[in-house]
Amino acid sequence: MGEIVGVGLISHAPTIMFDEPTRKELNEGKEISLVPGLKRLRSEVLDKVDADTMVIIDSHWFSTVEHILSAHERRSGRMTSSELPRGMSGIPYDYPGDPELAKLAATLGDDLGTPTHASEDEYLPVYYATINLVHYLQKDEAVVSVSVVQTGEPDDFLTMGEAIGEAVKRLDRRVVVLASGGMSHTFWPLKQISKHEASDPVHIFTPEARAADEERLEWMKAGDHKKIVDAMPDYMQHNPEGDFGHYLMMIGAVGGADCTAPGELYSDYENATGTGQVHVWFSKPEAGWTA
Repeated sequence: MGEIVGVGLISHAPTIMFDEPTRKELNEGKEISLVPGLKRLRSEVLDKVDADTMVIIDSHWFSTVEHILSAHERRSGRMTSSELPRGMSGIPYDYPGDPELAKLAATLGDDLGTPTHASEDEYLPVYYATINLVHYLQKDEAVVSVSVVQTGEPDDFLTMGEAIGEAVKRLDRRVVVLASGGMSHTFWPLKQISKHEASDPVHIFTPEARAADEERLEWMKAGDHKKIVDAMPDYMQHNPEGDFGHYLMMIGAVGGADCTAPGELYSDYENATGTGQVHVWFSKPEAGWTA
């Protein structure tokens, strides 16, 4: 019987892929906390939990009529971001997949009533919300990417997460689920964006969005995921990335609103051109995810 040994809300902000001098230039001479946070997550968490597979919920992979999971035996190549090739160009990747897990999760998603498809098409694109995390966090683990359905609602994401969690239980796997994405997600207009590239959260697009993010971070630290789920209608006015589908699928995999795992911050809460970014890790409690 498999288990999910940890889950995390992890930022993939493009600045993490810039070289250190460029990061410091954009951030008033200081390193952004996201990069050392990723390095700590690898050494302090992932090296210890000994996972077989990383499930990365990719908030840049938008699907429309179904959830999609990558079901390849292996993925390799180079990725250049169409959004920001200046910072993410020709990034090499080469990692094993876990088609058994992807295909079982897709079957269970359909069984639970949410349309799901596992794709092993060799031309299926990869996105930087996956590749950036692979760059910093993956060693020997297999990787399964999961799309965020742009027509999905909170219950759709929670159901897909439940399917992933059930698939892990049925297989002999140790799995981590990484919700790759940000929090509030409104960018400054182009003419103003260069004035708001520093990481200080004073640059978050509105004070109200910052307050909403920080409130949810407090709930995460307290393990009160029910409040986050119940308050999704209020959070939507602050345009969370991917409708917060990455977080909802992640938490759906470990009990949904019943999950009580407290979060530990592995970065500061930071700005990225108006959006809220942070790394939060949830270790599996000794008594279980929903104790």
